[in-house]
Amino acid sequence: MKKYYNPKNSQWETILERPTQKVEDIEKLVLQIFNEVSDRGDEAVKKYSQLFDGNGSGELRVNKQELDAAKSQVSEELKSAIDLAMQNIRKFHTAQKTERVSVETVAGVRCWQEKRPIQKIGLYIPGGTAPLFSTILMLAVPAQVAGCKEVVLCTPPGKDGSVNPVILYTTHLCGIEKIYKVGGIQAVAAMTFGTESIEKVYKIFGPGNQYVTVAKQLATKFNVAIDMPAGPSELLVVADESADAAFVASDLLSQAEHGSDSQVVLVSLSKQVLEEVEVEIAKQIEDLPRKDIAKAAIEHSRFIFMESEEKALDLINEYAPEHFIICTANSQFFVEGIHNAGSVFIGNYTPESAGDYASGTNHTLPTNGYAKQYSGVNHDSFTKAITFQEISSEGIQRIGQAVELMAEAEGLQAHKNAVTLRLNKLKTPGNEK
Repeated sequence: MKKYYNPKNSQWETILERPTQKVEDIEKLVLQIFNEVSDRGDEAVKKYSQLFDGNGSGELRVNKQELDAAKSQVSEELKSAIDLAMQNIRKFHTAQKTERVSVETVAGVRCWQEKRPIQKIGLYIPGGTAPLFSTILMLAVPAQVAGCKEVVLCTPPGKDGSVNPVILYTTHLCGIEKIYKVGGIQAVAAMTFGTESIEKVYKIFGPGNQYVTVAKQLATKFNVAIDMPAGPSELLVVADESADAAFVASDLLSQAEHGSDSQVVLVSLSKQVLEEVEVEIAKQIEDLPRKDIAKAAIEHSRFIFMESEEKALDLINEYAPEHFIICTANSQFFVEGIHNAGSVFIGNYTPESAGDYASGTNHTLPTNGYAKQYSGVNHDSFTKAITFQEISSEGIQRIGQAVELMAEAEGLQAHKNAVTLRLNKLKTPGNEK
């Protein structure tokens, strides 16, 4: 890990750089796969599944027998935990629903807005070294709440062609029937263009590695929307003397074990706490089954001492962390001052892993500094806001002249005429109303 003490603002960009490849380093491969999937459909998908996942044979779609078998392979204790998480996620996202917004801007001009679900969505669920069945809950449950009609789910298979049973169980629990054993760039391509087996969707959700992230970004060039750029995981903790060093270390490691390209940052207001956390990491990391992955992530972690809360907050807003944990006596200062973060966790007893699984908030969040522009996945991510307006004869007379003048000033005569014709008709005897 690298340590910095009161770094100057001019150093921040270098210090806070993410350990990710640039888009142009990956884009060529992504476009190659996109072109092949667009031209050759399932054949190309299977080719790249064989190349990247070690299995490209057999049917792409998960069948009923596989789903039935998965149910018996998941313990009752885990089923109960999944059910608890599902209930909390549904409660939180249901609370986000809004009613129709309606206003009469002037007499006779009524405008309103209504939310409509996106009809066809695709979910990407990482498998690989960590089968993220919890991400199914984070995406499928809000989709259900929003009322999305068609849901397609892609997840990479193992080398034996099977999908982790907990992923299958959770998918089935969420009512998703179209489940495909496809991962990586080829999965995003399949949902972007559609193949013989996999339907084209309108919007793609879900985190993934750097290749999946770039694939999602390039999918937007082909009339497909995405939730956000969500790549390798990251966490920033701000701590002072009130923090429990063991807790802080455990949080940093919980994010580091996601992948070797994950990044964790500690911003400490105390040099002593910084040193104590370092000791705790060295102690705790040795007991982790995924310690090699965690160690690789810790290598490009950042430990930063800042002498004041104000400077620490400025640095944190500049970094715009995916996950932000506040372990300080004056937590409200950071709560009120944070503008750029995906999700915030407050206090010594609020671990980031609670949000990853069961508190109810969503764990699909913007990474790589995109928290400056993007929100994490929420209920509205699965909807569109459509505006409506209805204008009476009184209303068109109240705003008509303004529309005529503005249209004429822009040189759009037909726009003006559309109003003028109506106003002239209302001037005709008998048409005043």
